[in-house]
Amino acid sequence: MSPAPNAKAIATLRRDQIIDCELLGQRLTLHSTWGLFSPREIDAGTRLLLEHTPIPPAGSSIVDLGCGYGPIGASMAKACADSRVILLDKDFVAIDYAQGNLGRNRLENAEARLSNGLSAVDGEGFDRLYSNVPAKVGKEMWQIMLFDTWRGLNRGGEVWFVSINGLREYFKRTMKEQFGNYDKVKQGKTYTVHRAVKT
Repeated sequence: MSPAPNAKAIATLRRDQIIDCELLGQRLTLHSTWGLFSPREIDAGTRLLLEHTPIPPAGSSIVDLGCGYGPIGASMAKACADSRVILLDKDFVAIDYAQGNLGRNRLENAEARLSNGLSAVDGEGFDRLYSNVPAKVGKEMWQIMLFDTWRGLNRGGEVWFVSINGLREYFKRTMKEQFGNYDKVKQGKTYTVHRAVKT
């Protein structure tokens, strides 16, 4: 039987995980912690999404849904300095870290908001929505997310999701139903990048 962890070991675990990375061609320093998604490194799904996403037009309003500690939203804010970026998550710890990472990287064009789905931007139009879709929230939540995204997007706006490959056909079908169009941007070994446009 291994010994119980002592106070010193726990104090070490409480320290922030620090990730120095390059996303969308931008250098970022991001802090994370245990309990948040992919706390030690930028996960493969996020990297695939950002590697295959063009930079939004200048002056865009951008939403990062389910932002975690903020790699998507922070990289968008840094790459799109004249755009507005809103990071949303239902987890207050994620929002605390995301807001800290925006400040740490001096990203004054972005903010993090605690939100159940898109509730914190209800009534605010936006031009792009990005999400590394949580795989375990269930189809009901994905349906709500897609409907609220369609409703909130300005005309000509785009939604970009990355999901595990097992959800590929589901998002193809439901995006076609909700938006009337669908584009499989990139399928990798584990993840697929999906896109739809509000026409």
